[in-house]
Amino acid sequence: MNTRLTQIAVAGALAAGVALTPLHASAAGVRVCTMPGSPSAALDKSVAHEAFLAAGVAASFASHGIDGGDDDDGVSARELAKSLARDCDVIAGFPRSALADASDTHLIFSRGYLRSGYVSVALRNPRAAGASAAGKETIAATYSSPSQLIAVQQKNARFDLENTSELTVDAVAKGRAQRAIVWYPAVVAYQRKHPQQRFDISPTASPYTDWNLAFAFGPGREDLQKRVDTALSRMNDDGRLAALTRSWALPDTVAQTGPAASAHFTGNRVWGQPRANLLPARNDTSIGGFIKVAATAGGDAPTFDHEQVEHGQHLYADSCAKCHGAQLEGITAPALSGPAFAPAAHSHLTIGGIYQYMSTNMPADRPGKMTDQEYADLMAFLLYTNGYNAGNAKLTADMARTSATPLNAGPRK
Repeated sequence: MNTRLTQIAVAGALAAGVALTPLHASAAGVRVCTMPGSPSAALDKSVAHEAFLAAGVAASFASHGIDGGDDDDGVSARELAKSLARDCDVIAGFPRSALADASDTHLIFSRGYLRSGYVSVALRNPRAAGASAAGKETIAATYSSPSQLIAVQQKNARFDLENTSELTVDAVAKGRAQRAIVWYPAVVAYQRKHPQQRFDISPTASPYTDWNLAFAFGPGREDLQKRVDTALSRMNDDGRLAALTRSWALPDTVAQTGPAASAHFTGNRVWGQPRANLLPARNDTSIGGFIKVAATAGGDAPTFDHEQVEHGQHLYADSCAKCHGAQLEGITAPALSGPAFAPAAHSHLTIGGIYQYMSTNMPADRPGKMTDQEYADLMAFLLYTNGYNAGNAKLTADMARTSATPLNAGPRK
């Protein structure tokens, strides 16, 4: 995965009022997409094959899956709508959370076929993993995902933020962190690649812990959803579903401690943009500091001028401050200034990645509502408030989108 921030939100959510084109099965049958970069993609395809077979529905699988579906932590509304309109009638492996769902979108969902979620992962019999700094535990998490939302609730910790769930597990395996908060299927997938690796898995306590994988259908497909639900119920009763998902199921020590997630949700939302009022405030200095790894090579930061900064400040006050704070300090959403957002050095999060995430998924109540140039002006304001100097040339949307410069705090010349 590259450095665009699709994880949270996802990376990350269907905008309120986004209209998805009604879908109809082709002559070849129902078209099924998966999220090809997801650690559970092979499982999702296996369950889909058996479920549609049991439902008596011919199904074909799209070769490339959902556009932008690099992982289970988020797909933008635009990418999802485009793939649904062009390639898919059904998405297999759609992650659902009762707390992160909303009721203002147009998809229809099946019952869940795998209860999963976020767990705490540590090396079994560690030797010298994740040396601590000033007595703080180093915890790996996937940037801008539920993993990070859970991790930041830990006190007396430093955070190793990674771009993918696989890298988050790898941070523990390679000793960059003592512990990781990670999506459990990523642990299963990692151990399949590295069968000699052994981890201790324990539960996490957070509203964002419990998730289900389900099928998502386009609007007008209630008949298909009911047939698939009936098939999944039969597969559950006769043991076929358990046989397919057994190696992906949460360990008993985790599954028995958390609240049982509902197998069927009434709301709907793309994983990646949880409700803002559940986000931890980021102005609590007791939480700890962030570290960054794997610096991304890039040139100088793109230029912007003072007029853009002033306009961006007005845009921020109107659309962003209610969640991110008047001083960008973070209230119900993460801070947008300081080391948690722009570290002093060695960030692997690029200006282009942040712009792409922001322009696709923000503001949370109306993602994508601004023009491209307005998002560029807002980006100029964020850069200026994080130590970048204004110049004489305007920042364009294309310049912001393609910038490979790591976001590092401090004055720029």
